[in-house]
Amino acid sequence: MSEILVVDDEAGIRELMQEILEEEGYEVRLAENGAAARNAMENKVPDLVLLDIWMPDVDGVSLLKEWKTQGRLTMPVVMMSGHGTVHTAVEATRLGAFDYLEKPIAYKQLLETVRKALDTRPSRPTTSGDLSALGMGEVIRRLTQRLNLAVTAGLPVALVGEAGSGAELAARYLTPPDGVFLLADVPATLANQPIEILAQAKGGLVFVPDLTILNAMQQRGLALLIGRRAEFGVRVVAASQTALPELLAAGQLSQELHDLLVHAMVEMPPLRARREDIPALASRMVEDACARLLIPPRRFTEEAQAALSAHDWPENLAELQALAGKLALAGGEAPIEAGEVRAILGTGRGSGHAGGIDLMLHLPLKDARDQFEKAYLEAMLAECNWGMSRAAERAGLDRTNLYRKVKQLGIEAPGKEK
Repeated sequence: MSEILVVDDEAGIRELMQEILEEEGYEVRLAENGAAARNAMENKVPDLVLLDIWMPDVDGVSLLKEWKTQGRLTMPVVMMSGHGTVHTAVEATRLGAFDYLEKPIAYKQLLETVRKALDTRPSRPTTSGDLSALGMGEVIRRLTQRLNLAVTAGLPVALVGEAGSGAELAARYLTPPDGVFLLADVPATLANQPIEILAQAKGGLVFVPDLTILNAMQQRGLALLIGRRAEFGVRVVAASQTALPELLAAGQLSQELHDLLVHAMVEMPPLRARREDIPALASRMVEDACARLLIPPRRFTEEAQAALSAHDWPENLAELQALAGKLALAGGEAPIEAGEVRAILGTGRGSGHAGGIDLMLHLPLKDARDQFEKAYLEAMLAECNWGMSRAAERAGLDRTNLYRKVKQLGIEAPGKEK
């Protein structure tokens, strides 16, 4: 069902149009002036806007120009006026308006214009690629729907899930086609340069990989960035391993940032919640690893696939990718048996720190660096009995930086519940 936003400062006209359009099966939202129209667009992008030109706070042509400049003119707009001129109609059309109607508007003319305008809606994609790297099953299909709804509503998105569950992949999916993907992984820039970040990401997406490491100043910077994102046509996505209400209750998240992000909080399902996808993902990862090593691909037996699906994957995609690399490095063209899978999975969680650098050769440099940092810090912390100050000193890191790395890489002390 198409949704229409009617923007007019005359209550009688708004109510009459609402009655006419709802009788035809449309959903209708009303805005009494330019400010209300801006708020309505922030909450959810409609399928069509009927926009009055003469309003007390801002004229409709200026509002149309504003939306076009911000890259938000993604729906047809029909201008309306009781004091129209040819010049105004031409200017509105030049700016991107679909049509121009003079008041009083005839019943049939209104419905015919609405129908034609809705028929012209662009069908171009609003996201980049797909989520096949996370799977193809029902769980990922529902995740895709939730992400698409968030895009349609124009809201900033909070991705909540365990480390390695694919938050960055989901953020890249939410990036507009041909738009910039900007990874905001240096928290200090959020506090000091939020507008510069928006300028760099204009027309694209800003991804904050871990909300929990942001201090109060950095959270204020992110809130400012979110508040001004429309000016630059930027989408904002932030990830957290803890639900926002829990962070708020623990004093780790400001009320302002919580309120900005909580309306589009999307849960990232862990790998064990989509077991039907695991064999196909593992096969693809092994093929990719073999291709990088220039060796023949290996295939899983049915028993090996069952062993993959039965494992709980506490480190999610990172653990699966590490397994794929080890299987590729084992070499040979013989099928991968269940015993080989269980033997590798039984050596520890994820890549661990027992396999040596050769087990990372199948990975891109960034992923290999992350795995090495995780293995190094886990070993260092274990040797220091998980004393952060001592481990930071031995590693030559600032204590705050070590905390950030530990959270970012999903490192937890043995025995600590997730």
